[in-house]
Amino acid sequence: MGGPSAEREVSLSSGRACAAALREHGGYNVVEVDAGRDLAAVLADLKPFAVLNCLHGRWGEDGCVQGLLEWLHIPYTHSGVLASALAMDKQRSKDVFRHAGLPVLESVIAPKADVMASHVMAPPYVVKPNNEGSSVGVYLVAEENNGPPQL
Repeated sequence: MGGPSAEREVSLSSGRACAAALREHGGYNVVEVDAGRDLAAVLADLKPFAVLNCLHGRWGEDGCVQGLLEWLHIPYTHSGVLASALAMDKQRSKDVFRHAGLPVLESVIAPKADVMASHVMAPPYVVKPNNEGSSVGVYLVAEENNGPPQL
């Protein structure tokens, strides 16, 4: 839980809620770990039976923590390394969906500076970071908005 992403506070809240539920309703011995740069050493010392991954955003949803846990041979919840990395990358996910024949909305990948300087496509559109989760950095650019988004 926790971690360095823009979703740190949401992650801490999720982690605390899950830990409380596991203790109260499952009788489990839960150790809450605020993921930092020393996460590998902390996990190696703890030698957990399993990890309930409550990290949101980068590290927790992009395959990084999953890779670390696999390297340490610690079972964990949620998707594996490849699925996590792919799902966190919005453009790559859309490519997979398109290839599978699913309908996908038009999109443009553009640097933040370009998005702020001019419209990258005709409004209305949604601006969302390619590699963030939840609603972090999401902006709706409506038709009546004359200028580009101010991120």
